[in-house]
Amino acid sequence: MDQAAGNKAKAIPINIDGLYEKHRTVHARSVTGVFNNWRWAMVFFTQALFYGLCWIEWGGRQAVLFHIVERKFYIFGLVFWPQDVIYLAVLLVISAYALFLVTAIGGRLFCGYACPQTVYTEILMWIERKIEGERPARIKLDAQPMSMRKFRLKLIKHSLWLVVALWTGITFVGYFTPIKELLGELLSFSLGPWEAFWIFFYAAFLYLMAGFMREQVCKYMCPYARFQGVMFDPDTLIISYDPERGEPRGLRRKGATPKTEALGDCVDCSICVQVCPTGIDIRNGLQLECIACAACIDACDQVMDKVGSPRGLIRYSTENALEKHYSPREMFAHLLRFRTLLYTSILLAIILGTAWSLAHRVPLKVDVLRDRSTLSREAEDGRIENVYRLHISNTDDSPHRYLIGVSGIEGVDIVGNRSVDVPAASSTTLALSARVEPGVGRKGSNELFFEVRAEDRDAIAVREKTSFFLP
Repeated sequence: MDQAAGNKAKAIPINIDGLYEKHRTVHARSVTGVFNNWRWAMVFFTQALFYGLCWIEWGGRQAVLFHIVERKFYIFGLVFWPQDVIYLAVLLVISAYALFLVTAIGGRLFCGYACPQTVYTEILMWIERKIEGERPARIKLDAQPMSMRKFRLKLIKHSLWLVVALWTGITFVGYFTPIKELLGELLSFSLGPWEAFWIFFYAAFLYLMAGFMREQVCKYMCPYARFQGVMFDPDTLIISYDPERGEPRGLRRKGATPKTEALGDCVDCSICVQVCPTGIDIRNGLQLECIACAACIDACDQVMDKVGSPRGLIRYSTENALEKHYSPREMFAHLLRFRTLLYTSILLAIILGTAWSLAHRVPLKVDVLRDRSTLSREAEDGRIENVYRLHISNTDDSPHRYLIGVSGIEGVDIVGNRSVDVPAASSTTLALSARVEPGVGRKGSNELFFEVRAEDRDAIAVREKTSFFLP
């Protein structure tokens, strides 16, 4: 009986296909319009910044360089050391709050206009359209069996994709290894293993994600698409289809108006679906896959112009604006609500605090290490001596001579160098001793302060605490 029950259980089929959506290639139709122009403006801006910034020089070096080997980060006139990791944390906090603010106001605007996945997909799709043609031609080409013409077009397209991907990988690594040194190593075939790994890894990553996976990254891999909903509310701007105006949808006879045929403004042309890079139908409402690129708005506005209906059947709007029929002024007034004001206030406070901290940042770091192998010793002149090592880091963009003083114990004096020259964005270590008369201070540990000051700028000064041991 148990065997029969087991056989019956084994006979139950499991429909794996029902768990996953079958992948279909999205052949997005090209579109023109205001939002498309803004999207391409962001493509040009972000890529001019990315590809060009590593070639700008500042003070005889690369202006923006995160030099892993030297463990220094150069950002124009600022030099950051590993001890400045707090600024990296602050940068991440600023980025997070900026993303929260943009999302609370305008939904997934970052996804539609500035996300690297969107930007590089746009670039590779532009190459694809130039080589293979517009949407109908690409669909027809993909459906054809392999031929010399198809092979030639695909080869040209993928070759250009690889060129873009490789140059992007080289540029990316050029922010961590000086770009001129990197190109010299590439031309002389002496590229280091880590540089080679990251160039080809980043290039392959871009080629795969922007060339093949495209909308699948936004739909299945991007975590932002999953948690964006918690930052939305009924007053968040989203890409919206107006069902009151558009329904019932349907084709109209030439010369007819929507009222005479009891139809809405939507002519059911499906162009809004054809231009969507993720292949969704915005008329079904807000969806996880929508990246707010507004291609459907541009396409629908052109159709409305042709059929003689007002623009805005698909538009940036809010749930409350559609439901309560807000005017544009009322809709934008509701964008200034508690959530957005709170995000803005916190963001401005962090930015201003960081700017103040950077403006008053002392470009000098001093680490004092006492020789622990010998707590104290009697010097030849009878005084008590402690030995120290001073590690002085000049984080300024200019060289400085630093004067070294000591205080904290009556009559304390330095034996050794009282000044040191440190080049720009460099560090040095020197050994020196501090001596005091016997009987000064208490037995055991006493507070001692080393004072390091730039000879040419009194504002560059650090007072570092250490201890002086008396027997």
